[in-house]
Amino acid sequence: MRDRLTALGWLEIEVIDDDLGRSAAGGVQRAGFERMVAEVCLGKVGAVCAREVSRFARNSRDWQQLIEMCRVVDTVLVDQETIYAPRHGNDRLLLGLKGSLNEYELDLLRQRSLSARYEKARRGQLVVGAPVGFVKAGDRYEKDPDRRVQEAITLVFDKVLELGSARRALLWFHEHDLDLPVKQNNGNTAWRRPSYATIHRMIENPIYGGAYAYGKTAVASGYSADGVKIRRKPRTDWLALMPNAHEGYVSWEEAEAIRTMVSSNVPTSRHHGAPKHGDALLAGLIRCKRCGRKLTLRYSGMKHHIPRYSCSRGWMDNAEPRCIAFGGLRVDDAIEEALLSVVGPGAIAAATAAEQEASQRRDQVRDALGRDLEAARYAADRAFRQYDAADPANRLVTGELEARWNKALAHVAEVEGKIAAHDAATPAVAIDPVSLGMLASDLETVWSAPTTDARLKKRIVRTLIQEIVADIDDAAAEIVLIVHWIGGLHSEMRLPRRRRGQRNSTSADVIAAVRQLVLIANDDLIAGILNRNGLVTGNGNRWTRERVTSMRSNYRIPVFKPAEVGIEPWLNLSKAAQLLKIAPKTLRLAAEAGEIEAIHPLPDGPWIFARAALTTSAAQSITERARQNPKYPAGSHPDQQSLFSSIT
Repeated sequence: MRDRLTALGWLEIEVIDDDLGRSAAGGVQRAGFERMVAEVCLGKVGAVCAREVSRFARNSRDWQQLIEMCRVVDTVLVDQETIYAPRHGNDRLLLGLKGSLNEYELDLLRQRSLSARYEKARRGQLVVGAPVGFVKAGDRYEKDPDRRVQEAITLVFDKVLELGSARRALLWFHEHDLDLPVKQNNGNTAWRRPSYATIHRMIENPIYGGAYAYGKTAVASGYSADGVKIRRKPRTDWLALMPNAHEGYVSWEEAEAIRTMVSSNVPTSRHHGAPKHGDALLAGLIRCKRCGRKLTLRYSGMKHHIPRYSCSRGWMDNAEPRCIAFGGLRVDDAIEEALLSVVGPGAIAAATAAEQEASQRRDQVRDALGRDLEAARYAADRAFRQYDAADPANRLVTGELEARWNKALAHVAEVEGKIAAHDAATPAVAIDPVSLGMLASDLETVWSAPTTDARLKKRIVRTLIQEIVADIDDAAAEIVLIVHWIGGLHSEMRLPRRRRGQRNSTSADVIAAVRQLVLIANDDLIAGILNRNGLVTGNGNRWTRERVTSMRSNYRIPVFKPAEVGIEPWLNLSKAAQLLKIAPKTLRLAAEAGEIEAIHPLPDGPWIFARAALTTSAAQSITERARQNPKYPAGSHPDQQSLFSSIT
């Protein structure tokens, strides 16, 4: 091309080769082309020459800019065949057509290359890069030969399946200070503290399930400050997905089950969300029958432990009226009872399987630390061999190798310390099959134990129940629950709607008994009588004088006051028998037979007699019969006093 320009009469010729190896499609910066255009704009160039005009540009923006600048300053374009003068209309038309053809030719070449690439991917033979845990072996994937890497990745899937979420698995790794392998840009494997993205990528990548996948991402239209935007495509739009294409760390079915479980942990309208620490059993499972939205949960009470379900999303989002709301304690209790009746028959078999699994399960943390120790000892031995092979006189080299050896030995000591601490903190646990069988037979006790994790109970509920549709029957004052069980069965529950504070209120029988006991006893004696009969408060506590006083004030029950003149309108059994001058046993038998009117509030409590009832003809007949019948003991003298005060 220099000779051609010389033959055409140009003497000063400059060759620009800065853009060798750079595409003219416009996706990269071309310093040589930009310098040439700048010189043309300044009018310093009489002709620009290339072997083909496609060498100048293969995109319309750069090509039209070059032609326009050459037209303005009257610069010609020269290729191997002819000379073009952009100032002439015919030459501009021809150059425009050639530029469009060059751009189309580049697109055609790209399409042919991509078509060949996609066809190879559809056959499952296009292996671009291998994620951590795999290596490229020709046109397929193989597991990394490092057993430490294999066991670490297998442990990730085991923990996610066991704990139910990727975040809980991440917290488990952080709790035990275990590292996970990551693939560096140069292809080497490094061990780092795991992050949520690391675990989530392993779960979402089908390669770990033994499947070949290609075309999971695409370039989004437009550009951002960071460059080209990459978006993930739905699985239905992937170019290739071939299960069982190579050996995976879990089976394809198990990998799909784990992926579905983790995806369901996102609290959306379709998914229940991950089980949380709260005591509410049905969080994320209840849906409103009236509007179809999920019920939200909040906790109330002094300790924030009383759940309440309400349909308030419409009110919060669109200012719509609230649909339904009800307390969650009674609903949770009803679902618990139904659930335990379903899983109860299989509790014994589950306990036996748990015993066998616990006996066969290895200490996963101990095994992981053992692999870390083996790798650390290998690194220390390798550092020693490098140090030993160096020339002792060359201190510049041996000093650095000695420092590396010391660092490796310090890492070995650190891992050994972790193993010793783990062994000291993990005592050997002996599992008694008899105790497991007893717990399985009493599943309700295990379920209600304070040590039972609420998240575990929620996972059991979600395993058996797909969804619960709730509504309120205002006419019957009932909560209506339609339970959709896994498997297609449905059941309906109707629960009485509780008023505010009704669950922890005092029993109506206790209130009625106290109303009668205040006729003859003070608050201190009433508390003793209630405790002797095994009665408790609404919160399940024992009765005290203060609690009896508070309960009376709440229900407006009058306090016991002795009569000022000494004539009590109500008498206990001893005083009533003393008034009739008969034995207390005789009067009690008569009251039990219904011969005289009396009140007996509690089984293990006092008898209460009205003074007016002791002056009736029935009471006099009982007194006469007792005196005439020698079987009945006679009463004591009225002036005789007792050493002990009695209320019975």
